[in-house]
Amino acid sequence: MDDKDFELILKTGESFFVEFKEDVDKNIAKEMVAFSNSQGGRIFIGVTDSGEIKGIKVTNKLKSQIFDIARNCEPPIEIKLSAYKNRILVLEVPEGDKKPYSCSQGFFIRNGPNSQKLSRDEILSFAYTEGRLTFDEQINEDFIYPDDFDKQKFSDYLKEAKLTDITDDESLLTNLGIAKKVKNKILLNNVGILFFAKNPAKFFMTSKVVCVEYQTNDKVNILDRKIYDDGILENIKQAINFVKRRIKIEFEIKTARRKEIPQYPEEAYREVIVNAIMHRDYFDKSSDIMVEVYRNKIVVFNPGGLVKWLKPEEFGTISKTRNPIIASLLARTIFVEKLGTGINRIMRAMKSSNLPAPEFKFYEHSFYTTLSDKTMIKGAVTEPQKTVEKTGQKIQNLSRKELLTLLENTVGSKLVEKVGSKLVENQLKIVLLILEDEKITKNKMSEILNISDTAVDKNILKLKNLGIIKRVGPAKGGHWEVIE
Repeated sequence: MDDKDFELILKTGESFFVEFKEDVDKNIAKEMVAFSNSQGGRIFIGVTDSGEIKGIKVTNKLKSQIFDIARNCEPPIEIKLSAYKNRILVLEVPEGDKKPYSCSQGFFIRNGPNSQKLSRDEILSFAYTEGRLTFDEQINEDFIYPDDFDKQKFSDYLKEAKLTDITDDESLLTNLGIAKKVKNKILLNNVGILFFAKNPAKFFMTSKVVCVEYQTNDKVNILDRKIYDDGILENIKQAINFVKRRIKIEFEIKTARRKEIPQYPEEAYREVIVNAIMHRDYFDKSSDIMVEVYRNKIVVFNPGGLVKWLKPEEFGTISKTRNPIIASLLARTIFVEKLGTGINRIMRAMKSSNLPAPEFKFYEHSFYTTLSDKTMIKGAVTEPQKTVEKTGQKIQNLSRKELLTLLENTVGSKLVEKVGSKLVENQLKIVLLILEDEKITKNKMSEILNISDTAVDKNILKLKNLGIIKRVGPAKGGHWEVIE
């Protein structure tokens, strides 16, 4: 290991394959066991968790102490020791071929940049059911580097992971655990391909995310359908934007300054999408990840139920990932704040928005998450009606100038500058009522504004002709849209 390699390791930090330790402590055996039960890794002794070099005195006595610790694990772990500039002791732990391994503290496995304790039954179950080479680590010899490698995707990831000052791509790919160098040839594993292939579908049927928008709460009328297959990071971004563009936004009009209230908190559906991509079973070719936006709910499906070694009663309290290298790479980005906390963040985000608790359903080979809006709360189906009535009361006595100001603060100045001078007071009020409740009926408009149904029809026709509003869908089940 030369200076360049070591500097790269410090900059990339702890990961699925790298652990920093300031000194030899009681947890060194735990880290050895975790790497042996996973895919191997290196422990750098003399480096703080933050990557600061503290240094350590490398002596034969210290080396003997570490070898003794490794031999006392059950079964004994074969390790290699080397010194960097006689200040850093590098402890290399290979993946074990006699899993499961344990130490006096118990059984551990690597979970992203951390070591997680398991019960013996859990790790025995894991070794039995997942003992095959995991999807993450399989080298794909069909992938030709650099011909099939998308350098722009890699550059985008490095920006997200704040690793932009590192220029040695090949060493970085190796240190991130997504490539191996064999006889001067770079070979990528499946995770590297899912993230950075020019065309992921060339190698996998399981790389896609399918997003669908439905008109109602049933799988009947499809309004839009998109298939994203441009690498894990871009798939996440596109799926989040798909949902964001299709959920409703309410405008709370209490003052001249509007407040936007989305149908669902972004944190909630972002976490659901990331979890589906991070934890899907990529061996299962039977279906794709599905993100479905209904009228009053979002349903996200991914192939693969709970990992075999996670008990149903532990769901939401313990994090055990099926794809540790994918989790490790995403943990470096803004899309994963902290591994193992996604389920709790979804629940907190929904609760803080006064929405129903998310619904999680998992079966042997599938996992569903459902987010519902406030109309799905028992007894709350009339909430939009109550809100629009309040808005009607507020705008009833406003002057035309005040109505224009309120509309400008709600939708921006562009629409008001274009057609505001052509609208009478009732037309301005109709636009504001639609902004508050896109499903409002003509009868309700007539009731709130105290005008006839015929007058409502005439005003709506004028708004349609001016290109300010439009009707989407049928008279029953459809909704209004303000064209901003």
